[in-house]
Amino acid sequence: MSATAIRTCPLCEATCGLELTIDGGRVTRIRGDADDVFSHGFLCPKGVSLQQLHEDHDRLRTPMRRTADGTLRPCSWDEAFALVDAGLRGVLERAGGDRDAIAAYLGNPSAHSLSAMIYGRVLLKALGTKNVFSASTVDQYPKQLASALMFGGPLSVAVPDLDRTDHLLILGANPLTSNGSLMTAPDVRGRLRAIQARGGRVVVVDPRRTRTAQAADEHVPIRPGTDALLLMAMVATLFQEGLVAPGRLEAMCDGIDAVAALAAPFAPELVAVPTGIDAATIRRLARELAAADRAVVYGRMGTTTQAFGTTASWLVDVLNVLTGNLDREGGAMFTRPATGDGPRRAHIGRWHSRVRGRPEVFGELPAACLAEEIETPGDGQVRALITLAGNPVVSTPNAGRLGEALESLEFMVAVDLYVTETTRHADVILPAPSPLERSHYDIALYGFAVRNVANYSPPALPRPEGMPDEWQTLLRLTGIAAGQGPDADLDALDDFVAAATAQRLGVELEALAPRRGPERILDAMLRAGPYDLTLADLEAQPHGIDLGPLEPRLPELLGEGGRIRLAPDLVVADVDRLHDALAAPPPGDDGQLLLVGRRDLRSNNSWMHNLPLLVSGPRRCTVQVHPADAARLGLADGAVASVRSQVGEIELPVEVTDAVMAGVVSIPHGWGHDAEGVGWATAARHAGANSNVLSDEQTLEPVSGTAVLNGIPVTLAPQGVSDRAGTAVAAPRPA
Repeated sequence: MSATAIRTCPLCEATCGLELTIDGGRVTRIRGDADDVFSHGFLCPKGVSLQQLHEDHDRLRTPMRRTADGTLRPCSWDEAFALVDAGLRGVLERAGGDRDAIAAYLGNPSAHSLSAMIYGRVLLKALGTKNVFSASTVDQYPKQLASALMFGGPLSVAVPDLDRTDHLLILGANPLTSNGSLMTAPDVRGRLRAIQARGGRVVVVDPRRTRTAQAADEHVPIRPGTDALLLMAMVATLFQEGLVAPGRLEAMCDGIDAVAALAAPFAPELVAVPTGIDAATIRRLARELAAADRAVVYGRMGTTTQAFGTTASWLVDVLNVLTGNLDREGGAMFTRPATGDGPRRAHIGRWHSRVRGRPEVFGELPAACLAEEIETPGDGQVRALITLAGNPVVSTPNAGRLGEALESLEFMVAVDLYVTETTRHADVILPAPSPLERSHYDIALYGFAVRNVANYSPPALPRPEGMPDEWQTLLRLTGIAAGQGPDADLDALDDFVAAATAQRLGVELEALAPRRGPERILDAMLRAGPYDLTLADLEAQPHGIDLGPLEPRLPELLGEGGRIRLAPDLVVADVDRLHDALAAPPPGDDGQLLLVGRRDLRSNNSWMHNLPLLVSGPRRCTVQVHPADAARLGLADGAVASVRSQVGEIELPVEVTDAVMAGVVSIPHGWGHDAEGVGWATAARHAGANSNVLSDEQTLEPVSGTAVLNGIPVTLAPQGVSDRAGTAVAAPRPA
């Protein structure tokens, strides 16, 4: 007899509702949940692939340990944790007790995991290391840092009120493909069409004519890495033409005059050359933004993974403030999530990385610094690494160097579903249950939602016998990190975490009984939230609870002082670099092409390439080249080209298309699955090439320390016709 399970998809930021048909313990159908209060039945191919992920023969179901011959073999859970305890204790003893000898890396999927969001933080605290790295320093910290400097906290990120705006200006984002990013919004296409249906306008600024740009009213091509110049010129236009109208925000703002002075030298006529956008268009973009009744500017990956990521992110909200569109209906608004978790202060620069001296941001060091911290001898050298749902060998700059560095570690443990390009270096791999065997609540993503919602999903399928839940694995690692050994009392540890959480949130611990694990913590967070909710309320509403449209939250959100800091010192100091960019030759004038990334609807993380449904169809790991550049370089569509930067070289098929502007090439991220020892049969047949072989770990955006992945100078050369999916080779770094 078949049964139906309702749950939220955990595979990207859209948080779509799913309806699963289960027959005989097996999922036989997945479709969109028409009654979901947020997604209303919308579904992308990733959600349907959950069945293949659950049944994937390559997915780990038992721990793996490295044997004497160097291979990874299955072992018991008790054996695995005993090895972890011995390995980490040995590292600490040899390091003289220095906790910084152990580093941790958290991957993107951990933000989609209820257990990892709660108990990952507990593990990090028990480790006591300053060497914490995550995928956030590869893609999103410029936006969070700019928001923190302006509004007071790293989670104070304003999101577009898509459902009520009349004018949406998008820079460096492709939400029809990404399903939103730092903007939780299922069915973006439907939401953009609704803007147009009510007479509004959607404008996309991007080096590529993306799926979003194709659906927009206007696409404005821009040279990669120059978004901050465009935005500054738009700010200058607002001041020059008397279009600044912050309205009620003016009484909360410090620094409007300072911003006017900063923007004055960036006239559209001067910015036109480096950006490739004529002055008349720049002025028109500013005027249209100012004239719209309800408008919003939104920037994402293309604006954050570039040389001016923090400055560009800051200018996005400067424009929202100056046009009076921050914290108002139809503008850039702040979500009010259901989970109360107390205020989060923005900590920056409390310590620095040992080798390069990079400051921490929100408790993390740049992921681009990890390899050098492992390689460089001396006090504080990283000797051991714990990875949680991360594949930094694919997703961080100069990926080849990091892979070599991991080989030199004294010990490595990974919590992961697969043997990946990263976890193949581990001494112990601890698997987690499949997403269908875990409960789910999007603690992180509902904090950036375009509508206030809450939705909890219990496990759709039971865990296999002997498989611990992810939170239990993380707590057992916490016990080891705290010196309690591999057999620590998990109930006692969990009680300690729950009591501390309840005290911090002002919730009665007894009210949470008899729940345990993440459900107990989630219940506490909901009770401490602004909507008088409990987990029982969500359990009674499997399709979610609609908590209403976004509402104004200023000045309450701004915390002590209640001020918007429109000209924060860290960003103001960075404007000098922007002056230098204004005077420099236009990007690509030396004949090199500029590399930008690319997102695909079927791909969010590298492990999705092992699911047949998500790699079917035309080859997607290609280098897109404009027809004029292809003709000039002798590149034929479908032939293999060599793409070379100052740090590496890859080979992959050419896709000739006018979807990229001349002088720009585009390669998707997350590919390159031809490494020896990776346990992905399907991904190996669709290996592609890793674009991060081309990115330089020494080139960081200086304010946030984020890797620069867009606007990388590269050269292309034909390599002849080939059926190869792509290969990577090292290029010598210039002396």
